Amino acid sequence: MANIEIKDLIESGVHFGHLTRKWNPNMAPYVYTERKGIHIIDLYKTAAKIDEAGSALGKIAASGRKILFVATKKQAKDIVAEKAKDVNMPFITERWPGGMLTNFVTIRKAVKKMAYIDRMKKDGSFEALSKREKLQINRQRAKLEKNLGSIVDMTRLPGAILIVDIKREHIAVAEAQKLNIPIFAMVDTNSDPRPIDYVIPSNDDASKSIEKVLSYLTSAITEGLADRKKSKEQEAAPAAKAAAATKKVAPTETAAPAEPVAPAAKATEKVAPDTAEAPKEEK
Repeated sequence: MANIEIKDLIESGVHFGHLTRKWNPNMAPYVYTERKGIHIIDLYKTAAKIDEAGSALGKIAASGRKILFVATKKQAKDIVAEKAKDVNMPFITERWPGGMLTNFVTIRKAVKKMAYIDRMKKDGSFEALSKREKLQINRQRAKLEKNLGSIVDMTRLPGAILIVDIKREHIAVAEAQKLNIPIFAMVDTNSDPRPIDYVIPSNDDASKSIEKVLSYLTSAITEGLADRKKSKEQEAAPAAKAAAATKKVAPTETAAPAEPVAPAAKATEKVAPDTAEAPKEEK
């Protein structure tokens, strides 16, 4: 992961918290001071927490598990979608589907419905439907694509969930807690950090702040994916070498040598047929 510079965090406005009257007392350990009625977050603690979270996310990515990105607020959704696509991870940027984690089987059925509609369009059965039925199916497909299109490749529960603004995404936090899924989150001074496994105290309202923090985390995920790819190549190398060696050792087809003639057979060949005694005629 790239080195975390405090100067970059300040320039991105990561240190700005909420109004002091809106703060959550549980965020007191991460608050540095108060200025003009606004809490200022301690960026040294933020940098340490980003480093800790990045290390954990890198290990999860290296294990092959998916990390689900969640952000439905206007200023965060485009950034989160872009960052998640960069590391090929699923994301939710529209409304959080209730039961997304706790009722994952049903959500997967909805995703399979999308695949079924796509197959209908390919094999020609879609064209046999009436105009009204086509319109209804197209609307259903568009709705599913909007809400669930980004999690098509997520065939099992994620290994972790990364949230921007836990106050807004409280349902996602509750579901992840119920299933013991590790929660990584950007937590502002107006939120309760206690349900979160990896707290990143930061400004979760400014788009620059969100982009800066996520860029550090996605770089750690990229490193984890690279380590996984490297380990797979190392595991595959001995097998490839063994296969190549067996091909080289395989014997080539050669003409079989002529077998030597047995001496007894040679002796019988030398005996002339006229030397044999003729049978005596009877008188």
